[in-house]
Amino acid sequence: MIRMRTLLVLSVAAGLHASVIGVSKPVEPLTVERINTIVPAAQRGAWLTYLKHSADLQAADKASIEAERKGLATIPPLPTQSYSAHTIPLHREAGFYASDEAKHIGDVILSFQTPSGGWSKNLEMGASPRLPGQSYATANAAPTQSSADDFDHPADEHWHYIATLDNDATNTELHYLAELSAALPGPEGDKYRAAAKHGIVYLLAAQYPNGGWPQVYPLEGGYHDAITFNDGAQIETTQVLAAAAKGARVTSDPEAIDLETRAALERMGRKLPEEHPSTEDWSFVPAPLRARARAAVTKSLDVILKTQVQLASAPGQPKALTIWGQQYDPLTLEPCSARNYEMPSLSSGESAEVIEYLMDLDHPSPQVVRSVSAAATWFEAHKIMGYIFTGGRNTPGGRHLEAKEGAGPIWSRYYALDTQKPIFGDRDKSIHDDVMDISLERRNGYAWYGNGPARALAEYATWKKTH
Repeated sequence: MIRMRTLLVLSVAAGLHASVIGVSKPVEPLTVERINTIVPAAQRGAWLTYLKHSADLQAADKASIEAERKGLATIPPLPTQSYSAHTIPLHREAGFYASDEAKHIGDVILSFQTPSGGWSKNLEMGASPRLPGQSYATANAAPTQSSADDFDHPADEHWHYIATLDNDATNTELHYLAELSAALPGPEGDKYRAAAKHGIVYLLAAQYPNGGWPQVYPLEGGYHDAITFNDGAQIETTQVLAAAAKGARVTSDPEAIDLETRAALERMGRKLPEEHPSTEDWSFVPAPLRARARAAVTKSLDVILKTQVQLASAPGQPKALTIWGQQYDPLTLEPCSARNYEMPSLSSGESAEVIEYLMDLDHPSPQVVRSVSAAATWFEAHKIMGYIFTGGRNTPGGRHLEAKEGAGPIWSRYYALDTQKPIFGDRDKSIHDDVMDISLERRNGYAWYGNGPARALAEYATWKKTH
């Protein structure tokens, strides 16, 4: 645990000797050449087949748009931009999902489903259905992008995030379709069940042979090819497929809204929704598809356990399990970079979500128990007490750490893979050990500290009594 006085000394020292401690390097995309170089001969076939299937699906997705646009005098404008997960109402009262409003949202969702079976992100699902010839995606390029060598620069500006697991996309749509399935058991709900089955097949196709999921599929290159824990991609996809594998009607409570999400919604002027337990019906999933989903969940657990980073606490000490990175090279399973300011590192928020998932497993194996216990121990050792990360765009000096008696715990978003100390990135790819050294734009525009692991630790305190 890092207490107030210790952190203050570290912060002052960093201010006196502020410097760039590293530069983030781009992740390598998945290619035939890398597969042939890195993957053992006996496993290459599966990877090469995966890569070809991805390319074939992308070609089919693009061909569908071209076919729709043939003969059109004008190509429709890009769809309305929003945050899809906030325009798809989950956990409403049960009667809502049989309403005309709910069915309209369902129809809009169906209209934006790609031929390959997924969805893009940042779409307004409460607006109008996609028009013939209209893109499956809105403008998803980073607005502050400055050059073609930015990690965020798309290979094709006209084909970006089609489709994706980023920002809860695809998984949120599938949860909603399952809620419609529960509310509309007759023929009226058949089209939603068909779309959900297509989405499940998409998730199965997108899974790498080793069990991970890329951020974008069909693959588009860059960091989008990395196995992605960010935004819950790996974990939420596993949970959706676990529900599909059970093929049953399930009721679940809404998740508590974390402080960062609550603050973000309030900054946007959005009213926090009234949430209720949700009922999802997955009984429409046929037995063969359930079996495939079950196998995918098993593969996912395998790669989750394999990607827990092992590091030595000090030179000469043996390596021990720590937590997880935000994204990984799909072939080497080494933590890798994403956007310019997201360097290879340990990631506290994503790791908290991982151990919450692992603690929810029935009859966890000894390996799962060791994994959870090691991560909880790491969180306890690295929690920061006596500080808050406060301020905002209109605060003089911007967001900053501020001493506050009794505050905490909080954790840095990222920790270095060598020192296991907090690190921070900037748009110029520079890496720093003091949040005050990065640009004001990035300091204000990113969640550099959070309290997500606190909930996981509270759950662990009960879980460990029986494990």
